Amino acid sequence: MTMLRHIRYLTAVAEHQNFTRAAEVLHISQPTLSQQIKQLEKSLAVQLLDRSGRTVRLTDAGETYLSYARRALRELDAGTRAIHDVQDLSRGSLRLAMTPTFTAYIIGPLVERFSTLYPGIFLSVQEMTQDRMEAALAEDTLDLGIAFAKARSSEVHTQALFIETLSLVVGSNHPSSGAQAPMDLQELEQQRLVLLSSDFATRRHINLHFRDHGIAPHVAIEADSVSAIVEIIRRGHLATVLPEAIAREQPGLHPVGLSPAIPHRTAALLKRRDSYMSAASQAFTELVSTWS
Repeated sequence: MTMLRHIRYLTAVAEHQNFTRAAEVLHISQPTLSQQIKQLEKSLAVQLLDRSGRTVRLTDAGETYLSYARRALRELDAGTRAIHDVQDLSRGSLRLAMTPTFTAYIIGPLVERFSTLYPGIFLSVQEMTQDRMEAALAEDTLDLGIAFAKARSSEVHTQALFIETLSLVVGSNHPSSGAQAPMDLQELEQQRLVLLSSDFATRRHINLHFRDHGIAPHVAIEADSVSAIVEIIRRGHLATVLPEAIAREQPGLHPVGLSPAIPHRTAALLKRRDSYMSAASQAFTELVSTWS
């Protein structure tokens, strides 16, 4: 127990780079915190913190030790969750994240189905970019994520779920509403578009396709919210490019194919490689694997 306390104290000092602030967060006195860190350094026979500057920083030895210590803490936390995991799913929790475009058409039916099947499971759902999601999975602050198949982190395992198709999406008031034939990309240049900002992987995927075909679309509005784009398209005469499934889920929206079509993407379930899978995580994995 003493070693665990020492590790948590060292982590706090490293994060805040200040003994006083770390002590406040830990609800202990600053002299007590300093003494505990010195005891840890003495037991390891190495200096973990550089106290010579205006801020306290980890030494090289401290960086190395803390990376292993944090990994050990994550495994201990996972072990605690495993002890309290209820296999009959009468209680438990699941920490889930999705990238923004998926929340527009997956979250509703999935959460409704999961909550109906397992009402005793507390479900925490967050929306975030895939980079943030992979970092959170590696740090064990998330159990599962839904994003795309090409994970950057070697600590993240991906399981392919389904193919996502991007298309032009218009509202009922748009001239192309109900069109059966795909729209040529050259014609798309004449459309006034509402697109996600370049912070989104979906926008970068769209831009790459346009650039590959020498297209310079007329972007009238950029937005950081899929729901905002949906409302703009539903009520006006502008168009957007989003997953075709959003048009199927949202009333008043209509998908229009593009020619050449934007390359498909593979949606995937993400989890930390070799991590403990709670009963809730296993149940959600089975549910989402059959979703289409």
